Amino acid sequence: MKKKVVSVILATCMLGTVLAGCGKSSGGDSTGSTDSAASGSEESGSSDGSVKEFTAFFAVPGSEINDDNEIQQILAEKTGVKVKETWLTGQTAEEAIGTLIAGGEYPDFVDAGDGSVQMYEAGALVALDDYLDKYPNIKEFFTDQEWDSLRQSDGKIYWIPQFSNIYGEERECTHNDEAFWIQARVLEWAGYPEVKTMDQYFDLIESYYAANPTMEDGTAIIPYTILCDDWRYFCLENAPQFLDGYPNDGSVIVDPNTKKIIDYNTTDTAVKYFKKLNEEYKKGIVDPESFTQTYDEYIAKLSTGRVLGMIDQWWDFSNQTEDAIKSAGLDAQGCQYIPLPITIDESVKNQWHNSGGIVHVSSGLAITTSCKDVEGALQFVNDLLDQENHNLRFWGVEGTDYNVGDDGMFGRTPEMRKIVADTAYKASHLCTYSYFPQWTGTSRDGKNAMKPEGQEAEFYDGLSDSVRKCFEAYGAKTYVEMLGTSPAPGAWYPMYTFSQTMTTSTPGGTAWNLMGECKHQYLPKVVMAEDFDAGWAEYMEAYNACKPEDFLSEMQTELDRRIAEAAKYSN
Repeated sequence: MKKKVVSVILATCMLGTVLAGCGKSSGGDSTGSTDSAASGSEESGSSDGSVKEFTAFFAVPGSEINDDNEIQQILAEKTGVKVKETWLTGQTAEEAIGTLIAGGEYPDFVDAGDGSVQMYEAGALVALDDYLDKYPNIKEFFTDQEWDSLRQSDGKIYWIPQFSNIYGEERECTHNDEAFWIQARVLEWAGYPEVKTMDQYFDLIESYYAANPTMEDGTAIIPYTILCDDWRYFCLENAPQFLDGYPNDGSVIVDPNTKKIIDYNTTDTAVKYFKKLNEEYKKGIVDPESFTQTYDEYIAKLSTGRVLGMIDQWWDFSNQTEDAIKSAGLDAQGCQYIPLPITIDESVKNQWHNSGGIVHVSSGLAITTSCKDVEGALQFVNDLLDQENHNLRFWGVEGTDYNVGDDGMFGRTPEMRKIVADTAYKASHLCTYSYFPQWTGTSRDGKNAMKPEGQEAEFYDGLSDSVRKCFEAYGAKTYVEMLGTSPAPGAWYPMYTFSQTMTTSTPGGTAWNLMGECKHQYLPKVVMAEDFDAGWAEYMEAYNACKPEDFLSEMQTELDRRIAEAAKYSN
């Protein structure tokens, strides 16, 4: 993709604020405490009580908190560190990371996303190998096998994947991943039917829309929309793997029996899926703005409660839309989203939700060469993983954001749940340091969940009446139970953590890049085509010209390598 000069200039202006004051200490102390690092003590910081200030940039959209955020200040007092976080605004991640590399100056912390390899190749990141043994909370975050999987071509480790690590027992109530979502009111209107196939899903949406074309306030309902903006076009293109009952390997299907790579873009199910979208588009069910709307426009649309259904990852839409829907009282109208176990036909068992954590080897939290206090930065990461600090990040302040019962279990009152969902309160009070390492699963106390969304009683008590009624009708208590849980996939999983690192330096990487451009260009045309068969044939001709066989070959090599590596640790 070609960078636009104007966008790069804007990105430079924005990132200038990130780069100012890297590693600055408000008390004038820029040195770390190696003794406290070695001992893994719970608190760090200068002996004179000063607070070190670090900067961080994350190549994803996010919400900045207030400078006087209350929990951030508590964490600063406990750890001796405060981090100014900045997020992607006004440009693509590629442009932002390209600007950083071109300038040669960086924030202290960075998660460059798909640009992590580029930052590594540019020599912008600090190797972590010599530090890890000094920080026990970081060291225990992964097994030796998992740490080894993060090594780059020079054999060293440069970033820490932050998410999906399970401590103790797995505790999941929300399905954080991809699904066919539908509003609770649609299921209630239909008498809570069994909806298991793609055809049944769209039949239900069509029927509801025919009977209920507007919201209570008279605004038009949007039956089904699709997010196609930039890298988020997975909401359009990768459904065939799930419809055929495979988990989210992302860029390919892995046959678990033969251990062979399959291209989901060309299967019979892919043809059926896109033909169905084409039919629904012609019926007026698919939102005509799907292929031109931006991510922000998409989120704004979902937040109005007008969209009946879509495919998306929960993490991609829920943080923004759930609070907006609740704040507007639309949860009482049944406008929250429920995941359904959709496959191509009822003989196929779905694998939308799998147990086990994921090590996202292609990116994570890194420390840059501009950081003047690497040990102080790592000590802060270590401290954030202490249980007391972890509770502050995700549960909040005891007595203010949650209560502790006589049995030691954490819970919230209805008033607490309402205020922690308030945008202004989150900016002024809550501080999750959301792109720093974090645990899911069970707290070190052996009772509570690491996060409120994993606490089953708290989760269920916090549901709106419409969602609770829906769960009760289907015999479920969580979003996960609506789908069912499949065993963790093989040691290779997920393959997208390799494809996301591919560059045009190899034939497979070149093919992968061309395949993405081709799908961006042709799949909207396929959905909107007057003659689907002709549109599909044109797409396949362009797709095959990308030489997908080169990509599939390199993915097969990586699959074989991962299986062989895992075997070394199983003996």
